[in-house]
Amino acid sequence: MLALATAIAASASITAQPSAAQPKPTIVLVHGAFAESSSWNGVIAELERDGYAAVAAANPLRSVASDAAAVAAVVRSIPGPVVLVGHSYGGPVVTEAANGNSNVKALVYVAAFAPDRGESSLSLSAKFPGSTLGNAIVPVERPDGVRDLFIERSKFHAQFAADVPKEQADLMAATQRPVTETALAEPSGEPAWRKLPSYWIYGSQDRNIPPAVMRFMAERARSVKTVVIDGASHALMVSHPHDVADLIETAATRQ
Repeated sequence: MLALATAIAASASITAQPSAAQPKPTIVLVHGAFAESSSWNGVIAELERDGYAAVAAANPLRSVASDAAAVAAVVRSIPGPVVLVGHSYGGPVVTEAANGNSNVKALVYVAAFAPDRGESSLSLSAKFPGSTLGNAIVPVERPDGVRDLFIERSKFHAQFAADVPKEQADLMAATQRPVTETALAEPSGEPAWRKLPSYWIYGSQDRNIPPAVMRFMAERARSVKTVVIDGASHALMVSHPHDVADLIETAATRQ
């Protein structure tokens, strides 16, 4: 009888043990045009402080299809769940990169495009008035015939990062990476936001993507949570890293 009682007690103790905690998702951050991976530095610091592993993937900015393939390869290299985060043109890239990668649990759009099939960044930016980006662009013709687009350095602060200190915005202007004109005009494929939960954050003073366009896309994607930061520019991952990280962590913990 004593042996039986001991066995029952041991069994109850095992049953009462909590199940193993699920691993935290790795956060894969994808920059957009006129930015580069270090634009996520403030967000990464917040995420890592809270125990998340974060990877700022290099976005080639050459074409939606090839850029998405490059990011998808990064996602496939990560064991365990992933939350994909895209800024600006990085939005179309993560929208396609998530397809076929079952470890992607959520999409977070940070002042980003989220195209439907056949739409492009250019077609969406013209859907509602408000973008002044066209007046700030400097094209550069490359020897291979590809046309790269930059933001004119003297206009970068006001156009891209108005709520970032000027000294920092000037550094961002100097290190910006160009996007090809064809990438912005390239029609997108099947949107992953139709199958995955999406989360949105953008600023009310975005001059690259009209806020009305982002509101339209968030509503169309049935965003789980949408955050609008009053007065924030297009570079809100730099000017408001805490708010961006907080939304990413919300997406990560709801999976």
